[in-house]
Amino acid sequence: MVAERKAARTKPPQLYQVVMLNDDYTPMEFVVMVLQHYFQRDPDSATLIMLKIHHEGRGICGVYTKDVAATKVELVLTAARREGHPLQCIMEAA
Repeated sequence: MVAERKAARTKPPQLYQVVMLNDDYTPMEFVVMVLQHYFQRDPDSATLIMLKIHHEGRGICGVYTKDVAATKVELVLTAARREGHPLQCIMEAA
C-alpha cells in the first residue's frame, strides 16, 4: 500500500505597510529624500507620496514582510532624529 503524500502548503508571510505620518516641522524635501533613499522611489513618485502625507496626514511608503518593514521604520526614524526632525514612521498589517 502506498501512502498518499499531501503537498505541504506554506502560506505567504503576512505583509506590512510602512506609513509616514505628517507633522508641521519636518521639511518636505527631507521626506522626499527619505522616500528616494530608503524606499527606492523616483523623484516624481516620492513627491506624490510626500504630498499625500502632507494633505491627508499619512502616506504608504511601501509594503514588505515584517522584518523588512520594521527595518525600514527604524532606518527612517534614525535618519529623522539624526537631522533633528520629529518625523513619525510606523508599520501596520497590510
